[in-house]
Amino acid sequence: MQNISHISFLTPGNYADDAPGQGLEETLQLIELGETLGYDGAWVRQRHLEHGVSSASVFLAAATQRTRTIELGSAVIQMGYESPFRLAEDLLTVDVLSNGRLNVGLSAGAPNHVELIGDNVFHGDWRQQDFSYARLKKLQENLSGQFFGDDETYVISPGNRQRPRVQPASPQLLHRLWYGGNSHRSIQWAAENQFNLLIGNLTSAEVSSDYHQAQLALIHAFRQHWPANASRQPRIAAGRVIIPTDNASRATIKRYQDFAASRYQRTLEPQGPKRTIFSEDIVGSSEEIVAQLIDDPLLREVTEFRVELPYEFTNEEYSQIITDFIEGVAPHLGWKRKGR
Repeated sequence: MQNISHISFLTPGNYADDAPGQGLEETLQLIELGETLGYDGAWVRQRHLEHGVSSASVFLAAATQRTRTIELGSAVIQMGYESPFRLAEDLLTVDVLSNGRLNVGLSAGAPNHVELIGDNVFHGDWRQQDFSYARLKKLQENLSGQFFGDDETYVISPGNRQRPRVQPASPQLLHRLWYGGNSHRSIQWAAENQFNLLIGNLTSAEVSSDYHQAQLALIHAFRQHWPANASRQPRIAAGRVIIPTDNASRATIKRYQDFAASRYQRTLEPQGPKRTIFSEDIVGSSEEIVAQLIDDPLLREVTEFRVELPYEFTNEEYSQIITDFIEGVAPHLGWKRKGR
């Protein structure tokens, strides 16, 4: 029996090119449905130049006003495009609006499409930008609530005199920073700097060409490098593309099966120069899905699980998937709805 106590879903928040408002509204409705169903968390992907959520902080600010209990997350914000100061202000504002429900997934390195849009983003040569982990550390510092200057440094505004720090203050957000890691270097850095760990349906074949063995090695390395004197234990969340079919129509089931079949070849061996390994998408009835997940060695290592929704489906299909999963699969993984 697995011991999954926290279940979330991750949605792409996609939309038609000529109807972004409709698609974003449907994503908000999906998050509301997730809360009604008892999900512990709802995450959105942040994507640039695509039909999806391009600003997770702005979108999740709206979600805070449509929900009350469900955790809200971004996966992942590429720090290469972000100002560690301005992003900190945005994230803190969302966390305060949500009463402390925000989770922030982050990544370092050169961001996607930088060769195309770097000159539109940065002043000067974008190749001289620092895309290292240092940007994440600066964000972490800005979220900490620390004051700028010395004890006698103040900022003055009409009717107000105060010591300067990034506002609004919500220092507990530091405990809800996550790193999307899939290499041993990134895993070690995340652990040593006390970021929680997001692992998804792809990883690096540094240790093994087997997906499960490679991810187990990452989890073990992460725990090994987590500071012994840390004030808390880390959170580790595993994510997979899971597509239950219980209440799907026959035509929809065929669509799901064709989708998984189109991606199966990439799971057979490491892909590309980075030797990326992909997990196999799981499509089937709740009973069939439970039979596969119950023996999954990765799920014995974590207490948090994230259902990753594919880009290609409709909001109606997303609603069916998350409903079938939480009702038909989740209870067999050890999950219980909070308050029951």
